[in-house]
Amino acid sequence: MRAYLLLMAIAAVVTYLATFAVRKLADKYEIYPKAIRARDMHTKPTARIGGAAMFIGFLASIAIAALIGWFGIVFADPGPIIAISVAALIVMAIGFLDDLYDLDWTIKLAGQFLAAGVLAWNGVQIVSLPIFGITVGSFGVSFVVTVFLAVLIMNAVNFIDGLDGLVAGVVLIGTVVFFIYSYLLAQQVSPTNYFNLATMLSAIVIGMCIGFLPHNWHVAKIFMGDGGALLLGLLMTTSALTVTGQIDPASLNRDDLVPAVLPLILPISILVLPLLDFALAVLRRVSAGKSPFAADKKHLHHRLQDFGHTHLGSVLVFYFWSASVSVSCLLLFLTNIVWVAVFAVISITASLLYTVWPAIIKARKQLQHV
Repeated sequence: MRAYLLLMAIAAVVTYLATFAVRKLADKYEIYPKAIRARDMHTKPTARIGGAAMFIGFLASIAIAALIGWFGIVFADPGPIIAISVAALIVMAIGFLDDLYDLDWTIKLAGQFLAAGVLAWNGVQIVSLPIFGITVGSFGVSFVVTVFLAVLIMNAVNFIDGLDGLVAGVVLIGTVVFFIYSYLLAQQVSPTNYFNLATMLSAIVIGMCIGFLPHNWHVAKIFMGDGGALLLGLLMTTSALTVTGQIDPASLNRDDLVPAVLPLILPISILVLPLLDFALAVLRRVSAGKSPFAADKKHLHHRLQDFGHTHLGSVLVFYFWSASVSVSCLLLFLTNIVWVAVFAVISITASLLYTVWPAIIKARKQLQHV
């Protein structure tokens, strides 16, 4: 655990310093949009190239991890690390260019498919997935499912990047939960060596989010932009994909199905609100005859503020729901279903109550004036 905590600290410090440097460069050379878009929630021109700093934090952490003896087993086969780094560079670069020049959505989507393809083609893909007793693990099927899942999660993360601290906080919460799961799983699967690629990537992502959040908390001094959001989405997906190879489906019994499918359930559960927002946005835009990636001001975080939440309140709604659902999924791995149900009911009720709280306050005020 100490090695992972050290790696988190390194990623946090490097990302924090890199973000500070990128901020200063952006301010000095005015590398930010001069005009405020209709959908923007900020009123002052702000740099959107924080993703470049996060990528620096990622690369530096990978390089330092390679020098730490504890992670030797992870770097014994450098192929996956190289593939992940190349894919990360692709999505960061395409997002960075979009943050500067507003690329056509087809170019961005092509870049995402290219990055996901690089991962899958180089073996960073779903190794096994038990579904109703059938193992889906052929190269072709795994390749297609991997690419689809990676592009889906990248876009879900990117779609909620509209409020200060929202994406970094949601990804931080979800990745902490995933880190705990992958670490405990490694203890069970390999009691003599807890070091694996999935847990290492999760530790780095946690550090990246911790290092970036101070710069991005309301009122944000810099945004991660598409470059940062797509990068985090890609790394979340990659962590989940690499965990699937730690469990041999042939050795599974009924009680083992939860840890077997949890690697793919967790990212989806963590992003339950972003995925809902993504689905609603696509349906809304397509039904209106627009591109599914056309920007608007009707995302869930916009609607929460219209509903009566403050900027911070809207962000906390996403935090509470992400924590509630992801921790409930983690508990499936740790305890019996009764305690899972108890926690889920309490946490989801609390999250729902907080979500509708502005309406409750409004109703109370109306009753007082009757």
